[in-house]
Amino acid sequence: MNKFFKAAVSAVSAAALVISGMPAGLGAPVLSTQAVDTNNDDWLHAEGSRLYDMNGNEVWLTGANWFGLNCSERCPHYLWSADCDDLLREVADRGINVIRFPVSTEVLYEWQNGLDGPVSGGGLQAAYNPPTDQVGEDGSVTKAGTYGSINKEFVEADGQTHVTSEKAFDIILAKCKKYGIKAFIDVHSPHADNSGHVYNLWYGKEMNDHPEITVTTDMWIDTLTWVADKYKNDDTVLGFDLKNEPHGKGQEGDAAAKWDGSTDENNWAYAATKCAESILSVNPHALIMVEGVEQSLSGAQAGDYWGIADRRDNSPYIGAWWGGNFRGARDNPIVPKQGTSQIVYSPHDYGPSVYNQTWFDKDFNEQTLLDDYWYETWAYINKEEIGPELIGEWGGHMDGAENQKWMTLLRDYMIKHHINHTFWCLNTNSGDTGGLWAGFSYNLNDASDTSNGTTITWEEDKYALMEEALWQTLDSGKYIGLDHQIPLGINGTGLSLNEFYSSYASTEGSNLDGGTKANGQPVTTDADQPVTTTTAKTPVTTTTTAPDTDVIWGDANDDGTVSVADPTLIMQAAANPNVYKVTNAKAADVTGGSDGVTSADALVIQQYLAAPEDIKLPVD
Repeated sequence: MNKFFKAAVSAVSAAALVISGMPAGLGAPVLSTQAVDTNNDDWLHAEGSRLYDMNGNEVWLTGANWFGLNCSERCPHYLWSADCDDLLREVADRGINVIRFPVSTEVLYEWQNGLDGPVSGGGLQAAYNPPTDQVGEDGSVTKAGTYGSINKEFVEADGQTHVTSEKAFDIILAKCKKYGIKAFIDVHSPHADNSGHVYNLWYGKEMNDHPEITVTTDMWIDTLTWVADKYKNDDTVLGFDLKNEPHGKGQEGDAAAKWDGSTDENNWAYAATKCAESILSVNPHALIMVEGVEQSLSGAQAGDYWGIADRRDNSPYIGAWWGGNFRGARDNPIVPKQGTSQIVYSPHDYGPSVYNQTWFDKDFNEQTLLDDYWYETWAYINKEEIGPELIGEWGGHMDGAENQKWMTLLRDYMIKHHINHTFWCLNTNSGDTGGLWAGFSYNLNDASDTSNGTTITWEEDKYALMEEALWQTLDSGKYIGLDHQIPLGINGTGLSLNEFYSSYASTEGSNLDGGTKANGQPVTTDADQPVTTTTAKTPVTTTTTAPDTDVIWGDANDDGTVSVADPTLIMQAAANPNVYKVTNAKAADVTGGSDGVTSADALVIQQYLAAPEDIKLPVD
């Protein structure tokens, strides 16, 4: 979140590699608090400016932020007032299909090294009192939870000792899965601090609770890679926002994040590419959200360089919101060695209630915002099909005036241009924006199968403004989730992705693309259903197996060429072997060995498609 303002053409193409379901056979141990993922078929990939599922059905991520794990409490805020199950059930019932969870590198480091302790009482109210049924001397029974049943999964067997922050997050993810909500993890700051977002960079800051440890670039990459590996078999976590709002003014030099073609440590483009490659090496299916920086060089005068002092006139720098500036991506896009199929550019954008920027100093409208700021700063990426975008933060106060006008204009632009987004925020305690939740009341003695006792009050006018940009069917207004099997919510207002593409996409469409009808292909695990191995706009055909003496290495579907369809088929077959079959196993087994065709073969083929001059098939 931008607490403070730090003031002041050639289209890029790259191989769009298709990545889909993770093989079930890789099965990492599942924590007792974590829902078992029986399908693992919800991974997404990018083509052009849009996101698709494993069968080429277009999807739209429309969600909200829930912060607190990044703060000193190490737990999403307001679990000190409300039951998590109640909160997430209402979030799903109101159509929010993805949550961005801010964390810190410090918290991930604690998880990775077993250093986190129980969540403090200040960050979490949790109890199950008594923890078991109690039988009195007269034979009367006091049922478990009679005197306290809030966030009962967040306490140990004694009914009162809080779980660790890592285990708490696993519990939250299991509840997200239960209600059809997806998630992604955002590294909000190096250190665990409620104002940690103010720090410019992803490295160079001492941890708050471990001040003897300074977060380095390698540590930031290592912790993100570790958590990506932890959740690689759970498609509840669709991806990772590498760093919240890298920023700093150009004249700060090495202390500010820049975007250029160098290998300098403060070059955000270089660091993000390295981090993306590391994450994709352990989970090639994860989406990688890359934010922008604050300032870029303007080219105002020959000889200007990053670090030069600012000038009152003819400034060498062009400013933007923290995390909002992608001008450097025209010449230096994010292209990891695995290809660009998982890269999502993620600007942040705010209105005048956060800071009265120069582009608000007029009777602004969509066109003036595009001309004065949006287009060259971030919107060109979507418009020119360079990559998909997700506005990771937008929101603000409902002032009935300029800020509300800006929110409405951005909302409508995102709907018209299929831009993904997560609203800032659910919490009520964001000082310069407020939240979607207005307040809570809790009755410890009022528990039922569908509610643990929390009454949630929403900022209904703000929700109504944001709600129009939630993915929903055009006529019936049913909210569309991102899980193929689990509907979004439980009150009947939400659909699973399969339900949408089976029954609604071709009849009424959705508010994506103005109701354009689509003939989608549901993802199924039913062996009686026909096998489909299509990707977006890329049909796959199958023929007989080529002779071993004339192998086209990587041609898993045996259509005579190596394309994005081949790694897709391998991953589909691994995830759903009863439905999908690799046609030419000999050609698909590019890594050799005795393990047959695996996800490792799909990854090598993807790398080959991205850089055929560097990868020779088969490999040793």
